[in-house]
Amino acid sequence: MREQADPEGCYSLLARDAVDQVERYHGAVDGRIVVDVGGGGGYFTEEFRRRGADAYLFEPDPAELGSQPPAGAVVADGYLLPLADGVADVTFTSNVLEHVADPQTFLSELARVTRPGGLVYVSFTNWLSPWGGHEWAPWHYLGAERARARYRRRTGRAAKHTLGENLFAVHIGTTLRQVRARDDLTVVAARSRYWPFLTEWIVKVPGIREFATWNLLLILRRCPT
Repeated sequence: MREQADPEGCYSLLARDAVDQVERYHGAVDGRIVVDVGGGGGYFTEEFRRRGADAYLFEPDPAELGSQPPAGAVVADGYLLPLADGVADVTFTSNVLEHVADPQTFLSELARVTRPGGLVYVSFTNWLSPWGGHEWAPWHYLGAERARARYRRRTGRAAKHTLGENLFAVHIGTTLRQVRARDDLTVVAARSRYWPFLTEWIVKVPGIREFATWNLLLILRRCPT
């Protein structure tokens, strides 16, 4: 709820929690190569580095990097990363999947740059989540255009996101089926990211999961080649 008013506090907290989750499933990141795809201002990259990882940020939008991006940040498309196959111990992406038009191609690229046995961390805000419309949520339940118009009336400025351009309706059930059908990634865990007390059970309940999960966390393992 404080993302726009206090991005530093919001994303620093998210970064600490996210790296805790990576270490819970994959052990300490110290000395490991981490690729942060779509990490914006670099909060996640910096947290990985604080814990001893060799972390690198790849962000497609220069404007998202801010005025002081992490050293070595690269402007690059997540569909075509300038990296060799299997270079990363951890490939990380937080709240990016709902912003790409082709999630499966994006996931294929994450898998490609991850070594066999490495971890792929993916979280995204699903469309039917109360926060699915991002800055114009929860009015997206009444329709995207209506919600965007309300945002303009309320704030006096255009919304950052437009459905079908830089925000897409991604659903938990569809995403889980697609990921489980892949032969390059194995699902280690699928759970609510922001509600730890819900753990994994809520993701197993069709319908309810699309609303109650808020944000889906997928911990994936790169399959042996």
